[in-house]
Amino acid sequence: MYALKFEKEICATCPSPDCLLKCQYMEFDKDEAHQEMMKLVNGEDSRVLTECVTCYACEEYCRRGNHPYYLIGERREEKGILTAPRAITNQWINMTAMQGKQMVGEVQDTALSSCLIPELGMLGSGKLFEDVAQAITFGAEFMCPAVHTHFAKMSVVKERLPKVIDHFRQLGVEKVICLHDECYGTYTSIAPAFGIEVPFTPIYYMDFLLEKLNEMKDQITPLNIRAAYQRPCSNRLIPQKHRLVREIMDLIGVELPDRTYQDENSLCCAEILRAVSGYRLANDVQQRNIDDMVECGASYCVFNCPACQSTLSEKVAKRGLTPVHIIDLCKAAIGEKELEVTA
Repeated sequence: MYALKFEKEICATCPSPDCLLKCQYMEFDKDEAHQEMMKLVNGEDSRVLTECVTCYACEEYCRRGNHPYYLIGERREEKGILTAPRAITNQWINMTAMQGKQMVGEVQDTALSSCLIPELGMLGSGKLFEDVAQAITFGAEFMCPAVHTHFAKMSVVKERLPKVIDHFRQLGVEKVICLHDECYGTYTSIAPAFGIEVPFTPIYYMDFLLEKLNEMKDQITPLNIRAAYQRPCSNRLIPQKHRLVREIMDLIGVELPDRTYQDENSLCCAEILRAVSGYRLANDVQQRNIDDMVECGASYCVFNCPACQSTLSEKVAKRGLTPVHIIDLCKAAIGEKELEVTA
């Protein structure tokens, strides 16, 4: 069984335990944060094990790359601490099980991964993706299992991830373009954290988008809109890629005004929090987040993750913001798609 590569000394000598100190859902002073982290490191009981809402943010806050979030998941599973009712946990395990019903397009050296999210297949089309759209992969066999970390089922991650990677290996691919942050985060953060080899090069779709947009620069008409960006929880696994949002928005003429809940202080869509921590917290997070979008003067809410978009689209529309995926914004900028406006 694969084991988490975790160095006790890194936490023991940490000058500032930001992983817990910056948490938006648990409150600690500096000394307590360090003490609670060391309890986790030593396998002792800690209030973190019952209070963590699984937002992934501590992975970003840890500047030493010691994977506190994965450690929390490991310790919870070791101690039999469920983050959600057992029925919900098992439902997620069962509905993402591999059933041999995967869909594979004309894959050669590059695959375009849509995970197990049908909407990604539609997004990965048109001029921007014309060279790779036919190389789509879809299905549980190609689904990153990162979602199970929300339920502290690290054993499911370690069991399924090598199988997913092997399915891509069997296709003979050299590159996998990941249309979902969670997939890219799985191959570049989770896999190496557990010593799981990835025999292909994962490519983040925003890197791919930015390259294509620069190639088509003469076809871009600036959109001249003001938008709030909804950063998904899975982007916390790949914080080095967050900068690409502003680079793309600048290129297509979208202003991202400063607001409270952005960048490191982002709030997730909160739907997974509903399963883990209940409706009160989820409703509060969504309310604060959307209020912030409205107060910064945005007209659009730009999504990265289709799950976030599904969760929040109706809610932001009721507040006068037009929901749109960042890929569709890019398509609008090159004249391939009509930009909608919420009435």
